[in-house]
Amino acid sequence: MRRLTGRCFCGGVEYAVDDAFVYAAICHCSDCRRTTGSAFKPFAGIEREKFSLTKGGGSLLIYGEAESHNAHCVACGSLLYSLVREAKWVHVAMGTLVDAPTIRPTHHIFVGSKAPWYEITDDLPQYQGHKQ
Repeated sequence: MRRLTGRCFCGGVEYAVDDAFVYAAICHCSDCRRTTGSAFKPFAGIEREKFSLTKGGGSLLIYGEAESHNAHCVACGSLLYSLVREAKWVHVAMGTLVDAPTIRPTHHIFVGSKAPWYEITDDLPQYQGHKQ
């Protein structure tokens, strides 16, 4: 299995993840917009055991609960990943990947709350909330 690497902006935190993502999407919810400082968050989902921190695990700012949170680099603030579904899955912020994954986002979610100044210009399916 091919392993991908990822890191934060300052390089203080690094991770490795299998190139075996199960799904990928672009989220437009207000929480994702605020945590990234962008119009959306492209993310790829994978089982937690296929993801590991390789550097700077003690340098994370965890926002949320033990089983559901966003993990940022404490130094530069980069959002690296989110733990979801009772911490059994990881949503990797695709912008932090150093290596290109095989998967590409297949749809947009929470377009009902997207930034009003941003226009989606691709042909991917759009959902008002989670994909049904």
